[in-house]
Amino acid sequence: MTIVEALVSSACLFQIRCLAQPPLHALGIIAGNGVYPRLLADAARKAGVKKIVVAAFTGETDPALEQHADLLEWMRVGQLNRLLKFFRAQEIRHAMMAGQIAPKNLFDLRPDWKALMLLGKLKQRNAESIFAAIAEELAKVNVDLLPATTFLEHSLATSGPISGPKLSRNEEDDVDLGWKIAKEIARLDIGQTILVRSGTVVAVEALEGTNDAIRRGGELAGSGAVMVKVAKPNQDMRFDVPVIGLETIRIAAEARLRVIAVEAEKTLLLERDAIVDLANRSKISIVARAC
Repeated sequence: MTIVEALVSSACLFQIRCLAQPPLHALGIIAGNGVYPRLLADAARKAGVKKIVVAAFTGETDPALEQHADLLEWMRVGQLNRLLKFFRAQEIRHAMMAGQIAPKNLFDLRPDWKALMLLGKLKQRNAESIFAAIAEELAKVNVDLLPATTFLEHSLATSGPISGPKLSRNEEDDVDLGWKIAKEIARLDIGQTILVRSGTVVAVEALEGTNDAIRRGGELAGSGAVMVKVAKPNQDMRFDVPVIGLETIRIAAEARLRVIAVEAEKTLLLERDAIVDLANRSKISIVARAC
């Protein structure tokens, strides 16, 4: 086969693959709090998704999201059967999870019978086990849960410096220490964020979430702390992926953090330009490392 024939053959195969994978027609978004669901809806629309429906949770989802979707239905956290019926009625075959649920709501559930049955089967009730079980329930009604980075690949952190001054040797050492410990707590499913200052761990994220861990670590460290946020080993990219948003940078600035280190290609930087601008003005260095 000549080079020309090979190129033609490759082009034909590419066209066949494209024809076999038409643009997504409809998308269901399971929307928690924050800007993530809105950014996802807008990115999906830009990518050609014609129909976007949202399962919104009372006290969590931003009501403004309704302006970015074709249909939004409110429900309580824990109404699994209603979620499944909603997607089935709207003929949704692909869905995504976007945004967090406030930790306090996880202890104030009023689960329906479907959610009760799901929770009753779980030996451990952590984010990974619960979300994986929900994904299985979605699959039973022919809904495929897509990776949480779908349509937002441009927001993934790329390896290298992202904002702020170059790290000092001591800061690099703190990142190394924080990375090792953060990977371990992520493996144990405790959390994914560590704050370190001068070789001492000052805060470990647990159920409270990243932002509250930053506040606590900032109070203990005083100023100049290094934050490290990583993905779990064998991270299921359909849910619970590391996310840094503008609010995280605001809180980091208030806590006088010096460095934020994240895992490259596995961390979403939502509203990236605004994040970089605020981090630069706050003299916060953001760096992304490959695992």
